[in-house]
Amino acid sequence: MKTHYISSEILDLSTIKDIVENHTNLALSEEAQLNIKKSREYLINKMKDNQTPVYGINTGFGSLCNVKISSENLSKLQENLVMSHACGTGEFVPKPIIKLMLLLKIQSLSYGYSGVQIETVQRLIDFFNNDILPVIYSQGSLGASGDLAPLAHLSLPLLGKGEVYYGGERMQADKVLNKFNWEPITLQAKEGLALLNGTQFMSAYGVYCLLKSYKLCYLADLIGSVSIDAFDCNMSPFNALVHLVRPHRGQVKTAEQILEFLEGSELGLSEKKNVQDPYSFRCIPQVHGATKDTIHFVHKTFKTEINSVTDNPNIFVKEDVIISGGNFHGQPLALALDYLAIAMAELGNISERRTYQLVSGLRELPAFLVNNPGLNSGFMIPQYTAASIVSQNKQLATPASVDSIVSSNGQEDHVSMGANGATKCLRIIENLETILSIELMNASQALKFREPKKSSPFIESFLKPYRSIVPFIEDDRLLADDIHASVAYIQSMDVDAEILFG
Repeated sequence: MKTHYISSEILDLSTIKDIVENHTNLALSEEAQLNIKKSREYLINKMKDNQTPVYGINTGFGSLCNVKISSENLSKLQENLVMSHACGTGEFVPKPIIKLMLLLKIQSLSYGYSGVQIETVQRLIDFFNNDILPVIYSQGSLGASGDLAPLAHLSLPLLGKGEVYYGGERMQADKVLNKFNWEPITLQAKEGLALLNGTQFMSAYGVYCLLKSYKLCYLADLIGSVSIDAFDCNMSPFNALVHLVRPHRGQVKTAEQILEFLEGSELGLSEKKNVQDPYSFRCIPQVHGATKDTIHFVHKTFKTEINSVTDNPNIFVKEDVIISGGNFHGQPLALALDYLAIAMAELGNISERRTYQLVSGLRELPAFLVNNPGLNSGFMIPQYTAASIVSQNKQLATPASVDSIVSSNGQEDHVSMGANGATKCLRIIENLETILSIELMNASQALKFREPKKSSPFIESFLKPYRSIVPFIEDDRLLADDIHASVAYIQSMDVDAEILFG
């Protein structure tokens, strides 16, 4: 079993992908252990006989920040914080995202600016390594004082409270602690706040969405290339000369990718009857490329965030100061998630337009891509399905970050709504998988009508295993099964990290 040592080294998407896919264990590096211990010892010494109010350490929370708490109640204060803030509702957070939340919370606490016990961080690592995943709900965070409600549910099992997923079951956390002979953690001063303040819900969703976005961006280019040959399109719009005079990075890369996918295509080299093609084909580099550039920006934002300290207050041992600030505010993530949602929705938008063109009975293709149209409806209704999903994505792409609702008696008077942005961004990306899967069904079917001419060796090799799962449709059959099989096929595809992030 591989082990990743938590340290101050930059945590990037390729490392996270490797940790998740290879079921890598986590451990604290010596550097991280030292940082955590120094911060905790400093806080203990600082609070000895200290009557000065320090937010969240010896005061109440939110608008109760001016209420002083006696020293004998500091541990109870932190436990009460976790329990009272566990107010999540809605759907359950997917397990892969919960695991990412654990990883990112561990990383943030390891820098030594949070004042937590090393035992608390180690228990989070134990949960991660043993696939003990706290049950968390998708609703409840305003994305401002950190992701309070979701992180409270993440933290409850440390106290032996709440629920966890373990061994394929959902069970009470205290039963799992007993199984491993672990005592519940007794939270000390500042610890509950360190656990609940932070952006790990938004960040985990963002990382998960980015990993899927990179893959779907690659697949959009690949499936779009199949459609280009299926619709018998001109290759001239992908000539490098066109893109070097408008050299947006994503646009240039997309054109290069399409030429690579279609290299050696018999269809691509054939003489064309049509001088120009619809924008959904001709402008793939411009549209897909803009999404790539968006992903690059969002990646940069999240890379900074997951390597940052986002709880409050922050403890600076060297400078001998504890500062209450606002690093928990999710505005950078909220804007990035909205931007990513819009960009990924556009990949679905243009994909559905290519599907529409393919079923329209144009360019010597039969209407709805089936023999005997009329008797057979063929691919008429998959395009309806894609259109309905595209419409839903347009609604979901409305920015969450433009909204703010005052909370906590006016103390938290501006919030990011980044958590809502995160959950709907994931819905858009999951919808995009289906839209692209429907395009692939149509493009694969259309290419069969171009035979004996072939597409490129790469495209033909890509389609061969796909057609064993979603074969050519001779006559009407239950196409829902084919759509689901197509979705499962692209979900199962593994794309090398170097291709994704290169």
